[in-house]
Amino acid sequence: MLKMKLRSSLFYVLRTNTPLSSAIYFPNVSNSALSSQISSISLLPSIAECSRPSPPTACEFLDNLSFSSRVFCSRSAEASVLKPGCWNCGAVAPSSAVFLVCDSCRSIQPVDQLVDYFQIFGLEKEYEIGDVNLESKYKDWQKKLHPDLVHSKSDREREYAAEQSARVIDAYRTLSKPLSRAIYILKLEGVDVDEEDTISEPELLNEIMEIREAVEDASGSQELNQIQSQMQEKLNHWSNTFAKALRDRNFNDAVSSIQRMTYYERVKEEITKKL
Repeated sequence: MLKMKLRSSLFYVLRTNTPLSSAIYFPNVSNSALSSQISSISLLPSIAECSRPSPPTACEFLDNLSFSSRVFCSRSAEASVLKPGCWNCGAVAPSSAVFLVCDSCRSIQPVDQLVDYFQIFGLEKEYEIGDVNLESKYKDWQKKLHPDLVHSKSDREREYAAEQSARVIDAYRTLSKPLSRAIYILKLEGVDVDEEDTISEPELLNEIMEIREAVEDASGSQELNQIQSQMQEKLNHWSNTFAKALRDRNFNDAVSSIQRMTYYERVKEEITKKL
């Protein structure tokens, strides 16, 4: 409709399609005189001007006009599509919240694999999580998702609750330990770590052998606790080394730090079994 109004109002002003010879008439002027007068005036464009694209006519100008509302609302529309909606009531999840349970109808939602473990606990994707009380956050989620607490729900929701609960448990176990947290955050960065890869450095291998011999020869819990305390110090050192490598985006050093942390963590597990 807008194009038709513009076409009718601008057509006369912008019309450029009428040939010059049929639009201009000079009375009482002979053809030869008119030709000589015209030849003295440079009406023909130069070669450079001919190479320029000619301006569009009124019709072409109007045909090229487009007034698309999609340009103005596409972002909001795409955002609404990307946000998950509740399968039960259709409510859209808040952009700042993890959508495990619908705030509107309290229905448990299916697992969203795009939500990482840090998001589940409301944390930034950082290795050093500080003094965050993960256990408290974990218990809060379990109160909402534990299968024993949703026995009155539908079969569908009970299935969702079991899947969500298992995922929250795995998230808690992963983030609560520095080694597993380091491996997981590298995975989010696209770096897979094989914990079974062996280190060929003779010094480290000799050190690990000596430590294990000391664990085997320990006479009591006091010696074992002392060795475990030493392993914790080594773990802390390589944990700090990993954090620095991650900040520097040095993934080779980060993987190397994880491999050393793995060795010391296994020694700690052996000591725990003997205590």
